[in-house]
Amino acid sequence: MTTHHIWHTTRGDGTPLVMIHGYTIDHRLLLPLEPVFAQRPGWRRHYLDLPGHGSSPRLPGTTSAATLAEAVINWVADTVGDEPFAVLGQSFGGQIARAVTARFGEQVLGSALLAPVVRWGDERTLPDVATVERDEALLAELPAEDRELFSLVMARLTRPNRDLFTRHILPGWQAHDREAATELETDFLLPEWPERHAPAHRGAHLLVTTRQDALVGWEDQLQLLGHYPRMTAAILDGAGHNPQVEIAERVRELIAHWLDALRQQS
Repeated sequence: MTTHHIWHTTRGDGTPLVMIHGYTIDHRLLLPLEPVFAQRPGWRRHYLDLPGHGSSPRLPGTTSAATLAEAVINWVADTVGDEPFAVLGQSFGGQIARAVTARFGEQVLGSALLAPVVRWGDERTLPDVATVERDEALLAELPAEDRELFSLVMARLTRPNRDLFTRHILPGWQAHDREAATELETDFLLPEWPERHAPAHRGAHLLVTTRQDALVGWEDQLQLLGHYPRMTAAILDGAGHNPQVEIAERVRELIAHWLDALRQQS
């Protein structure tokens, strides 16, 4: 196995927690969660940049959901080894986190899935309304590409949210490999749901979705509950596809309860 295609940064000591970001951004998208760990030490956070994202080079072959999942699984096997660990994934990273849980089974203490990809394309169930606040003057100031991305991933198109977008989302977007992203977009879903051939996972799991998510919605994700008997599900209002950025305090509270549940079962 080789893991040289995955760059990562590690924070803290203790039980491994693998952190997996989404499509065309990088690990900086998940850094707003860091304050949780000041109050709950004992977690060694591995923030990954998926191949073709952030500081990680693209894979040598064609990029697809399956090849990225296998790269992450190999990285976990090489880096985490036999240690019990937890996994957190956002958006496309949520799909990868599900594959990791299916592959490693009981070695995984549990997962946190933030706006995870479940279905794609025309199969998605998306909300009718994805914006709850708009600053038209601000939007008029933005370059067209930035304005489109900002409007797609945030529900409140305001100056404070623009600052969050610039700090946590835009740098990863600017760094990603365009060719690899185009390849991935054409093969965005794993060949089948990771849970299909895996037994129900009885670790502590968390699902966070939002009512205004214009990319993955919130309804399709509820189908995951049957496979994770101890999954807590939260459907939050007032945020788009990146709740850990847009309403970070609310998400951090949910993550804190999830970390407590992981500790109680270990």
